[in-house]
Amino acid sequence: MKAQVMPALPTVQQATGPTPDVLARILDDGVNLAIWQRQLPVHISDFGALLLSFDEPLADSISIEMCNEHASPNLQGLASRFNDLEGYAGFISDISWLVSAYSCLLGAKRIGLRLRALDKAMCPRFHVDHVPVRLITTYAGIGSQWLEEGAMERRCLGQLQAEPTQATVIQQINQGEVALLKGEKWQGNEGAGLIHRSPALGQGERRLILTLDWLA
Repeated sequence: MKAQVMPALPTVQQATGPTPDVLARILDDGVNLAIWQRQLPVHISDFGALLLSFDEPLADSISIEMCNEHASPNLQGLASRFNDLEGYAGFISDISWLVSAYSCLLGAKRIGLRLRALDKAMCPRFHVDHVPVRLITTYAGIGSQWLEEGAMERRCLGQLQAEPTQATVIQQINQGEVALLKGEKWQGNEGAGLIHRSPALGQGERRLILTLDWLA
């Protein structure tokens, strides 16, 4: 009797592109990162910079129920302390579009949204997320960092001495770019979640970051 031949696992890879349709590549087997390499409109990037210049705390979290694909997400109260700043309406409109696109792509009916102004690395060690797919975009400040497959042994995650230090190995998501990170809970992606971390911030540096998680 012939031995059963197991199918080869797809090569882990990343997809990038200048248009939002590249985000659909996250659905492909073997793709654990898709980045829309967009440039933020000036009025939105200016709003982000202005918000951070006030040096005030911001850590908003909301759970969004997507009733149907045609309804706009309810973002009432999001960053409401800053609603008198120029560009606020455009900023919220951009987030609304991202939430709707994320819901449509994944079929997500409930989405967890977090909007934070950070003055330190939230997750400074390289790690993987135990979620299906997370959206990350940085509206102001430096973006998240990630590693290509093989740049660090997965069994060494969390060990500072095992992390790569060469600048050429550590990849960066630029400000304004929209990234979908496939985690360990995506069916078929076990052991292949994207390895990433928050960037280190210097004295006085801050970043404005949005994350979306598929809750149901």
